[in-house]
Amino acid sequence: MAWTTPPQLDPERSRRRLQLLAELAGARAVQQRQRPRRARGEHLRQLIATRRRVAG
Repeated sequence: MAWTTPPQLDPERSRRRLQLLAELAGARAVQQRQRPRRARGEHLRQLIATRRRVAG
């Protein structure tokens, strides 16, 4: 199968695509910052569950 260059997008579509990619990158950055907090919370929930099992 021969490689072909992709068709050129119109300027408005290119602008919207770049904007969407930038928003997606921003959302990923926020998610990365929140992940450690979520992991800590999950770890605490596991410890509490373990303690309840042992004490119960």
